[in-house]
Amino acid sequence: MRFSEEFLRELRARVDIVDLVGRYTEIRQPGSRNPKALCPFHNEKTPSFILYPHNQSFYCFGCGIGGNAIHFIQNIEHLSFPEAVQFLCQRVGMPMPAEQVDDAYTAMRRRCFEANRAAARYFHACLKAPGGEAARAYLQKRALKPETVTRFGLGFAGDSWDGLKKHLMRQGFAEDELVAFNLCRRSAKGTVYDAFRSRLMFPIIDLMGNVVAFGGRVLDDTKPKYLNTADTPVFKKGQGVYALNFAKNNKEGVLILCEGYMDVIAMHQAGYTNAVAGLGTAFTPEQISLLSRHCRELILCYDADEAGQKATERSLRLLAASSMELRVARLEGGKDPDEILRTEGKGKMDLLLSRASGSTAFELERVAAGIDLSTDEGRVRYVNAAVEVLARVGNPVERDLYITRTAERAGTGKAPLAQMVEAARKKRGRRAEYESFRRDAEAASGALSVSRGGVIHNPEKRDHLLAANAEETILASLLKNPDYLTKLRGRLTPDVFITSVNRSMFEDLAKRILSGREADLSMYQENAENEQVSYLAYLYTLGDSIAGTLRECEECVDTLLSCRVKEASVNAAGISDAEFVRMIREKGSRRTPSP
Repeated sequence: MRFSEEFLRELRARVDIVDLVGRYTEIRQPGSRNPKALCPFHNEKTPSFILYPHNQSFYCFGCGIGGNAIHFIQNIEHLSFPEAVQFLCQRVGMPMPAEQVDDAYTAMRRRCFEANRAAARYFHACLKAPGGEAARAYLQKRALKPETVTRFGLGFAGDSWDGLKKHLMRQGFAEDELVAFNLCRRSAKGTVYDAFRSRLMFPIIDLMGNVVAFGGRVLDDTKPKYLNTADTPVFKKGQGVYALNFAKNNKEGVLILCEGYMDVIAMHQAGYTNAVAGLGTAFTPEQISLLSRHCRELILCYDADEAGQKATERSLRLLAASSMELRVARLEGGKDPDEILRTEGKGKMDLLLSRASGSTAFELERVAAGIDLSTDEGRVRYVNAAVEVLARVGNPVERDLYITRTAERAGTGKAPLAQMVEAARKKRGRRAEYESFRRDAEAASGALSVSRGGVIHNPEKRDHLLAANAEETILASLLKNPDYLTKLRGRLTPDVFITSVNRSMFEDLAKRILSGREADLSMYQENAENEQVSYLAYLYTLGDSIAGTLRECEECVDTLLSCRVKEASVNAAGISDAEFVRMIREKGSRRTPSP
């Protein structure tokens, strides 16, 4: 779906990118020329996400993502370009264009949404129909009320190999579509069959209310216990959070993170409508970023068994860099939230949640588990393990409090324990400094293909550091001064560029300038994850750090010609004599730079 440049220009003018981004992350110094923020796309404690209100763009020097307001919404809400445009139009009260042309990608996403919605209705109908008795009995055993089943759209995939396939094909969907949407699979012999069979079905719904995927649970001991939708045009594993479409509406700013679908549903039925869960994958930075946009405090409420406690530890390590306040509810007796609510009631869960401790207290309890503190050997083991936990605590007040408690528990003095913790902190600091130094040294030597912002955009830069920097300066100058292209005509051509990424960027930019169109981020409409969009945003940021003069551009062209001659002299056998002579003449005929 393509939009006119006039329409996109008007939409860009109506959207305040600082206000837009501020709804997802805290803006530092919002009135400054270039406000900063903690990046909502990766975990960080020092802001590296910069906003540029003068051209309504953003760029993160930490993870390298950038673009304009449309690209921000694409990435933050996981929408296609047309869907992000519609999102912003609704926000600013601007009507969508009357005539639009669907591109293939957008059309496929729309078809996937339609197929998933039809599949969810089919599964829900199967749950209520003859043949769904076993699933209904299972839900009754789990004490789920009919209204809860309806609210979450639960369903049942029967034991037919092609029931869903036939149903959706009658609605106009093709076999190839159903396979692409992971609702069906294709056997080695070419037979297409249903992806889910004899399973209780859990629709996964995004924040826009679309069914994007499914989770299926067996009713017996068959393995695997859970089967989830693989990646599709509308779903990426590790990017979503189950039931966040409901939980995001809570006003307390607190979310309860559970392990599984049934735990979340049971919690909602009991009144904890702020409960959510991962989607059966290892907890990811994308999920952390999504959670942090919808809560200030996160309570981990994982199963009480050993697997659940280890999962809690892993999640706490990943969550440590987030801005959320973390607490851990310690369940008892190897139980999960669903079982506690069914057997002991809401009062017990209220008590466990009220006693939820901070992440440091949880880790110290885990350290003490299995250690006999009545023996000297046990106390030494406990102290040594606790020091590693305490050394990670950044808040000095919190650290001092837990040093005191740990010393009391171990029966040792606070001073020597504090010394051990400080030594461990210094060691961690030296290790971090070394890693930072190593990365900087590699970047300086060209061992890493990094941009000046420290983010990989041009894979060829590691081998052409000087040339790539000159190319970036030329491109950044053209974005600020498109008229330089005609002033450099005859000297600045695609074949001057050495790296293919910058050559392609120049060709696109030159074509746009010569046709009289505005050089804007909206020139890339189709793909939210297009590396060109982020790279173009990065080039815009360079405009503030270069001279931006015609003379500077001419010097950069000279640099590129020199680099080409040097490369040719190193590998003269690799090019023709005519090409080599042409490059030498180009170098010799360089004009005196303009004042």
